[in-house]
Amino acid sequence: MRETPRALSRRSLLIAATALVAPLRASRAQGSWPPVFEAGRSQFTVVRPRTAMPPIRLQDLHGKDVVVTAKPGRITLVNFWATWCAACRLDLPVLASLAGSQRDQLDVVAVCTDTKDLRKITAFLASLAAKNLACYVDAYGAAAQASTEMFPLIGMPITYLVGTSGQVEGYIAGAPDWLSPEGARLLQFYREQG
Repeated sequence: MRETPRALSRRSLLIAATALVAPLRASRAQGSWPPVFEAGRSQFTVVRPRTAMPPIRLQDLHGKDVVVTAKPGRITLVNFWATWCAACRLDLPVLASLAGSQRDQLDVVAVCTDTKDLRKITAFLASLAAKNLACYVDAYGAAAQASTEMFPLIGMPITYLVGTSGQVEGYIAGAPDWLSPEGARLLQFYREQG
C-alpha cells in the first residue's frame, strides 16, 4: 500500500517528535528534572534562570518587623495567600502539617497579601488548623515588590520552592497535597540537589 504525502508527513513528524522527546525522557530518568507534582489544573513549574531569594521585610502576627531569608542547606516554601481565597483554606492547613512534620528539614513561610489588619488575619488563621505555620504580613509592600521581580503571583494561593542553595527553583499555584507521595518525592529531589 502506498502512503499519501499527507500520511507520510504525519508519520515523519511522529518519528521526529519521538526522537526529540527521547533525550528529555532520558535526562528526567537520570534525575536532572524534578518529579511531577500536580494540584488540580496546575503543576509544579520549574523556573529558569534560577535566582537567589532576596531577603523580604515583613511583619509577624504580633506586628514585629522580621526579615525572611532562605537558610542554606534547607528547603524554603514561600506561600502567598489571601483571606478572601477559598483554596487558601485548604492549602494553609496542609502547609502547617508539613511544617510540623519536617521541622528539621524545611521552612514554610506564609505571606498574607490582601490585608495588613492583624486581627482579621489572626481570626482567619484561627478558623483553620494551621498552628505550626509561620505566617507573616506584607506590611511594607516587600512581597508585592518581590512578586513583580522574583515571585509572580499568577494565582492564589501560590507556593514557591527555594532549594537548599537559596535559589528559587519553581512554583505551584493552587492547593497541592504536599503530604502526598508526589509532594514528598519533589521535596526529596530538591534536598538531594544541594
